[in-house]
Amino acid sequence: MPASNSPTPPPDPDDDRDRRAANIFLLVMAIVVVGAGIWLVDAMLAARKADECIAAGRRNCAPIETPARQ
Repeated sequence: MPASNSPTPPPDPDDDRDRRAANIFLLVMAIVVVGAGIWLVDAMLAARKADECIAAGRRNCAPIETPARQ
């Protein structure tokens, strides 16, 4: 039986809605993963900078900021 003779069923709106929801979920997850990766790289760079400072024998490598006295 040729495929052209069989009628095609109309698209199911629930399938489109499910596909759209899955795509939105995957987009949000991709954004979260990229954001976590950027945060992790930044944390690793800060740790390396502090480690290099301490290895060089310097003090005050991670100063604590305090509010100015009035």
